[in-house]
Amino acid sequence: MQKLIISIVLCLGLLTALSANAVDNSMLRSDVPSRYEVVKGDTLWDIAARFLKEPWRWSEIWGLNRDQLKNPHKIYPGDTIILQKTLQGNRLQLIQGKADHRTVKLSPQIRIDQARSKAIPSIPAAVIEPFLSQPLVVEKDGLALAPYLLGTSDNRVVLSTGNTVYVANMPDNLGKAWQIFRSGKALKDPDQNNRVIGFEAEYLGNASVKVFDEISTAVITHSTQEILKGDRLVPAPGLIFNNYAPHAPETLINGRIISVYGGVTEISRGSIVTLNKGMLDGMEMGHVLAVYRRSQTRLPDGKMVELPEERTGLVFVFRVFDQLSYALVVRSTGTIKILDAVKNP
Repeated sequence: MQKLIISIVLCLGLLTALSANAVDNSMLRSDVPSRYEVVKGDTLWDIAARFLKEPWRWSEIWGLNRDQLKNPHKIYPGDTIILQKTLQGNRLQLIQGKADHRTVKLSPQIRIDQARSKAIPSIPAAVIEPFLSQPLVVEKDGLALAPYLLGTSDNRVVLSTGNTVYVANMPDNLGKAWQIFRSGKALKDPDQNNRVIGFEAEYLGNASVKVFDEISTAVITHSTQEILKGDRLVPAPGLIFNNYAPHAPETLINGRIISVYGGVTEISRGSIVTLNKGMLDGMEMGHVLAVYRRSQTRLPDGKMVELPEERTGLVFVFRVFDQLSYALVVRSTGTIKILDAVKNP
């Protein structure tokens, strides 16, 4: 006897009885499948890209409002997305559980058979995980007053995992878990006369405080590279969940790429970039921005003129600070470079 299909229109697993909006044919890919079964390793972006020309419009189609965008999705491996053709237009439906031969519609309900950690992420978790667990960006002079390493009792020059270290200026009200950083390159805003808006802090490792005192005692629990006397400590952040549905900003964003992780000059799909816009500009996790190339050409008389901007990709914002954001390049149709513009898609 065949299994029943349990079909639940969940609007990405949210616990409200919303129906998916009609999907215009112009939004669909030419090779759109009639159904797709979610597999381990999929992301929301991957799935949306199978059906839509613009994957970031996924949330529009499912009719999500601003508050619901901030809830984690609950789409799991084994679920099936079905493209239904109706008189009113195409609709996408989420089938919870293995699809079979007939559909039984039930009201939305909490799934107790899947852990939250097994739900598929919006974008590849492994790529952005270090950027969610480490601050990486600090405000100007943000490390100047932070606790700092004095060294070890045996005067080691290079410190590493397992070493007991002594720390100055350590407060006793921010917990025992700390991260070790060294101030990196200045991040400058090209649209504000290269004003410094932050620093790219270099993550070195983790430390756990054993004794709080005028000179505190700690143990280095993890190191990624050489740790030296004078390196600074900041409180380890809590776990940041980044499972926001991709969506366009509601406010006008006109920013630029000002840095790329890894020090390369050319940027492609999968690169992590820093943008000169943050929370103060209306940016939030889940925003999708289009990348535009800014280029010039020389006229016969030698004068340089600006060429029309050319769209070359899309970025997905996954972490936001006051004046800066980190984003993952999710689409690249041409060369992307530092100082290229990012705007509403």
